[in-house]
Amino acid sequence: MRLIYAMFSTLRMFGRHAALVGFLSLAGLTVAHAETIVVEGNVRVDKTTIQSYVSGQPLDAAKKDLLATGLFQSVDIVKKGDQIIVTVKENNIINRVAFEGTKRLKSEMFEGELQLKPRSAFSQAALDADVARIKEIYARVGRSNVDITPRIVPLENGKIDVVFKVDEGSKTGVKTIDFVGNNAFSAGRLRDEMQTTQSNFLSWIKTTDVYDPDRLAADAELIRRFYLRHGYADMRVLDTKVDFDQAAGGYRVVISIDEGKQYKVGEISVESKIAQIDSATLRARVQLNKGDVYNADLVEKSILGITTEIASRGYAFSQVRPRGDRDAASATIALSFVVEEGPRVYIERINVRGNTRTRDYVIRREFDIGEGDAYNKVIIDRTERRLKNLGFFKSVRISNEPGSTPDRVIINVDVEDQSTGQFSVGGGYSTTEGVLAEVGIQESNLQGRGQYARLRGSTGQWSKGVELNFTEPYFLERRLQGGFDLYSKESDNSRFAYYSNMKTGATLRLGLPLTEEFTVVGRYSLFNNNIKVTDSTNVSSAISASEGQNLTSAVGYTLEYNTLDNTINPRNGALSNLKQDVAGLGGDSRYLKTTTDVKFYRELNDTFVGMIRGQAGYIYGSDLRVIDNFFLGPDLVRGFSLSGIGPRDGGKGDAGRNGLGGTTYWGTSAEVTFPLFGLPREAGIKGAFYADAGSVFGYSSPASLTIVGNDQSVRTSVGTGLLWSSPIGPIRLDFAVPVTKNDYDQVQNFRFTAGSVF
Repeated sequence: MRLIYAMFSTLRMFGRHAALVGFLSLAGLTVAHAETIVVEGNVRVDKTTIQSYVSGQPLDAAKKDLLATGLFQSVDIVKKGDQIIVTVKENNIINRVAFEGTKRLKSEMFEGELQLKPRSAFSQAALDADVARIKEIYARVGRSNVDITPRIVPLENGKIDVVFKVDEGSKTGVKTIDFVGNNAFSAGRLRDEMQTTQSNFLSWIKTTDVYDPDRLAADAELIRRFYLRHGYADMRVLDTKVDFDQAAGGYRVVISIDEGKQYKVGEISVESKIAQIDSATLRARVQLNKGDVYNADLVEKSILGITTEIASRGYAFSQVRPRGDRDAASATIALSFVVEEGPRVYIERINVRGNTRTRDYVIRREFDIGEGDAYNKVIIDRTERRLKNLGFFKSVRISNEPGSTPDRVIINVDVEDQSTGQFSVGGGYSTTEGVLAEVGIQESNLQGRGQYARLRGSTGQWSKGVELNFTEPYFLERRLQGGFDLYSKESDNSRFAYYSNMKTGATLRLGLPLTEEFTVVGRYSLFNNNIKVTDSTNVSSAISASEGQNLTSAVGYTLEYNTLDNTINPRNGALSNLKQDVAGLGGDSRYLKTTTDVKFYRELNDTFVGMIRGQAGYIYGSDLRVIDNFFLGPDLVRGFSLSGIGPRDGGKGDAGRNGLGGTTYWGTSAEVTFPLFGLPREAGIKGAFYADAGSVFGYSSPASLTIVGNDQSVRTSVGTGLLWSSPIGPIRLDFAVPVTKNDYDQVQNFRFTAGSVF
């Protein structure tokens, strides 16, 4: 019975197959199965390879598959009697891909970007795609009107050269960036938050004014985050319109936004659904208070703080669910943070992809969790921010995918490396250094290991020196910043003193970031000062006593607190440090030196940024040399020269050139900066008004010296400045007028400092 059933099933399947063959024949397709397959026209491709594509499948499908290989320009398949005739015309093989006319971009930049490659088969479709890709690459550097003419050069044995002739054309920039719907902030203030800038007189040395759709999309997110930091929780970017203005020769960008209303923080609550964790202890981790302007960044930091706190108590699977309840009538947002046990999900694997230069471990060490640990989205988001802040990558994206089981997740880290090296040739002038030339080489991702190294040499009118710096950000595979500095500098002080100095030394550093804002750095320094008296007749005996070699061996530390929103052009936040050094571990000097410097920045409105600064220092020692003291001038009170204020020997020579320094100093400054009217804000040129006050005092000396200027009298000044964050380095010009001063103080109204990298 089973045999009969099997035979019946076989016959039924055969019938279906026959019906299928009949259907295909009716549709104009022929099944090549038992016929002889004859191949014609092949030169390099073996006929058996072609036959394998044809045998056993419909002829139309076989033709499609053969063309899909990219080996053939054309394929023709016909049936003649019991033969299948396959006629092919092979694509040429590419010998090399070359470029002509590339000046702004090197041809190496296109490697890896094109489909056509040496030793691969040529196809017209790939050529067309490569022409489009080259145009896209040029468009990203402002050459949208580039013209690409491909040329095929025939060679022997069916090989060809593909040559792209490039007419780069003129640079096409973003002429204007305008906003629609902005009421709370000016267009200029919003443009300050963007990476894309408008074309101006600096366009020839920058590329940020180039239209880049990816960068513009990122700018939209930067603007949204800016509004969220200032309380506009409902803000939306409605549209970004880009038009090319042929007459202006550039792009015009219009960004439409809906600001919504500004919210303040209402009631704040923290609810813990984990019995062992008290809600009150977590409330201290919330960085907002009732009545504050709503700030999405501080909400995220609060979530991170609470998450870190509960994870440190052993609750790795807990999660923090924030909730914001808007009250439109009162324009407040009530914040609640609910802590509860989350799903038990573990990290199965972390995949790192796209890094062609940076080592895997440089990326992986930024994770505070690893494979096998409990998954925590807040910590993963922090890792993504860290990777972006490294500056090693053009793009960073972290995504998840399901693991092998429901309680496992795979983390994918996709990055794209970017250039991190810099060779600089610089020049500048300052009223203390004179004309200065500088050459340096810097690499912030040395050999893909994440290490920082810089070698710099300078020679100037009144000084010259060389310096080598190296930093390992993960010393001993821990979050410790280990490094060293080697330096040698010769200074000619004859303009304001009767001596010169050659300082040579080394410093070993070890830094530990305690939080995202707070860092402690320990150091050991060993340096030698070689003092040479240039006028023995008029020099103070205190300075003569310091002539010759003086070796200092000191150990110290720095505590730094940094909450600046931007390290280059800060508008809000604080930057403060406290330093202490103890000298006496060998060497000739014995002292305890303490200094502090605190700066507060506050955005007053769209135009003005205020800054208040306080600084102070004290050195204590039983046998201090002149070289150990504080010598201050324009860095403390502008309007005075270097070593222009403080104690002096008034009994010999020119007291103005016999500055002795002080053991104590203090200073305070208030400054307001603003964009200069009539100039594009993107140029980075600002004006400043300021007022300074300070004093240097406390020199103790033998009774035979006649000391002047050793009291605690306050020096004050007011002034104005011009600041430029130029592409070739920071430039600042100050004009300050002393309001109160002592008779022997040295005045310097103008101060110009400039450094460049080009």
